[in-house]
Amino acid sequence: MTPARAITLNALSLYAVAAVLAAAFAAQFLLNELPCPLCLLQRIMFTALAIGPILNIRFGPRPSHYALSLLAALIGAMVSTRQVLLHIMPGDAGYGSAMLGYHYYTWALLGFVAAIVLISAILLFDKQFDSTRTAPPASAFARTAVWLVIGLTALNVISTLVECGFGACADNPVVYELLKR
Repeated sequence: MTPARAITLNALSLYAVAAVLAAAFAAQFLLNELPCPLCLLQRIMFTALAIGPILNIRFGPRPSHYALSLLAALIGAMVSTRQVLLHIMPGDAGYGSAMLGYHYYTWALLGFVAAIVLISAILLFDKQFDSTRTAPPASAFARTAVWLVIGLTALNVISTLVECGFGACADNPVVYELLKR
């Protein structure tokens, strides 16, 4: 895999992360489902998953950049697994609505596992790490992906602040703390 192709794949991965964050916002605002603390942590880990591709686009592909995303995916998988296990008992309706029969935290677990597999597979293509090549300049496609993820991350920070206020988030939030006063 060439460095230019690696940059394009990293941009595509950023668009995938942006789609996950946008879907979370859609559920939050269109379905009026406030995210629980574990849901917020999963959003943070999806955002952290984007750090590696952003660094790869800016500085060129490096194994250490992929390692950061791999670590975020592993932590995200653990958080998602925790939430799945909290709601695995028979008769437990789960938290939030389901999409195609699975709750969002189950989809998050599947997404994190897919990221772990894909990042591990990408690390096998070592030509992208050839140090004699210079990193190609980022295309408009890649720069747009970076700014889209940064913008969605900023919106997540703002919505979390409005939801939780300056204290700990409620276990089962029903109102935006900063708006109820």
